[in-house]
This record gives sequence, C-alpha cells and structure tokens, in this order.
Amino acid sequence: MAVRFEYEYKNKDGRWFRAYGNENWEFDENGLMSKRYASINDLEIAERDRHL
Repeated sequence: MAVRFEYEYKNKDGRWFRAYGNENWEFDENGLMSKRYASINDLEIAERDRHL
C-alpha cells in the first residue's frame, strides 16, 4: 500500500513546520505492518502560512 501525506506541526520551541512525502507499507499475513519505507520532508513555515 502506498500513501501520500501532508501535515503541520509546532515544535516545543513554538516553530511551525509542514511535513510531506510518500510512504510504502507492506503487511504480513496477520495484517500487521512488516515494512515501512518513508520519504519525509520538513519545511519550516510561518504560522500565517498554515494550510491545515
């Protein structure tokens, strides 16, 4: 399964970031995630530039 994502977060210092990227997941015969491959980029943003 492959997913594309975007989210925003504030760190403990009060700075805002947008994280985005792609992930590929593989599951075993019990439905549990067995492998996760992720490419994640973090971009610092101003609070006024938040989308979410």
